Amino acid sequence: MHACIIAVGSELLTPFRVDTNSLAITERLNTIGYAVRLKTIVGDTVDELAQVVSSALVWADLIVLTGGLGPTEDDVTRDAVARVLQVPLEEDRAVVERIRARFARRGMTMPDINRRQAMVPRGATLLDNANGTAPGLWIERGRTAIVLLPGPPREMTSMLDAVIAERLAPKSGGAGLFRRVVKITGRTESDVDQQAQPIYGAWTSRAIPISTTILAMLGQIELHLTARAESRASADAALDAAVAELRTALGDAVYSVDGRPLEAVVGDLLRARRATIAVAESCTGGLLASRLTDVPGSSEYVERGAVCYSNRAKTEWLGVPEALLATHGAVSEPVARAMADGALARSEAGVAVAVTGIAGPAGGMPDKPVGMVCFGWAMRGLATEVETVHFPGDRAAVRALTVRHALEGILIRLDSHPTGG
Repeated sequence: MHACIIAVGSELLTPFRVDTNSLAITERLNTIGYAVRLKTIVGDTVDELAQVVSSALVWADLIVLTGGLGPTEDDVTRDAVARVLQVPLEEDRAVVERIRARFARRGMTMPDINRRQAMVPRGATLLDNANGTAPGLWIERGRTAIVLLPGPPREMTSMLDAVIAERLAPKSGGAGLFRRVVKITGRTESDVDQQAQPIYGAWTSRAIPISTTILAMLGQIELHLTARAESRASADAALDAAVAELRTALGDAVYSVDGRPLEAVVGDLLRARRATIAVAESCTGGLLASRLTDVPGSSEYVERGAVCYSNRAKTEWLGVPEALLATHGAVSEPVARAMADGALARSEAGVAVAVTGIAGPAGGMPDKPVGMVCFGWAMRGLATEVETVHFPGDRAAVRALTVRHALEGILIRLDSHPTGG
């Protein structure tokens, strides 16, 4: 079943407002078997909106419009749909009275302009809006269902859930689109695709076909697997087998097979080892600690963190010798080692990681260019390890890649030393 989502509103075509409704709608439709073939944003122009709706009627089983149901002249969704279906708009007196009563409960008089929200295309079914004034609408035209939802997410979400539960899900019989996300680190997109494509290329012809999308993101590669199946159990079986094939081919580069982010994987491993971690940061300015503590329950394993931007802070808080800083400079492997050792010595943690680098755009030198970052990883009972990496990109990219590499290093060392930490 194919779906089209149309977000209506000229404000969504500016830099100041983002369409988040389409994401929520897509997620919910996928769970009942609808493949979203088109998502688009249309401004508050009735002619353009009518053209998009008319085009979608040719191929879509479901058209979901969100926004443009308010009381003002630029709320044109009802008008456009009525024009395409060639039906009149008629005022529903019951809707007018409900809106009037809603205003009265707040001690206000309903402006006459709100009567626009009671204009209903002939043949449409009203959808109750418990959180606002504008009712939604359900219209059937041939094989296509058209759903008009309000734009505010608080109103849209509850109405969409009701439409799915009462009107759409019963038709699916439990069928749906089911997904897995496999996350890979330390490999390029072309390298991953070269190894994985022969594997996932064969999945489309299986009893339960699986489609695959490869995405390159900052510092990682993701493979999104989608199975269309009659039940979650059958989809899970097919996806489990597919994921196992990828893990065999890609090995330790795969760090997550269930969509968990890297910081959650690291946190779960620390929790399983009953280990805690301390972090010492310079160029990342607290971003590493922030990523670790973005995970609910991270207080179980995040022991402490220190942002030591200045040399004085590195000496006073972490015990980095002044002579070491003078000889090697703050961005150096000896200093990264001393920072990690200092974080471990001054905490009760079993694992420590330190980062010091030049994020830019200024501050680079011929022997220490912008993007150079030194890392230190310390675990109790083991020798501290250091590494220098040169990252490309602007300041934000260098800092983000630094955090990712620090987390990757923790994961690798916890896997390599199961008794450490």
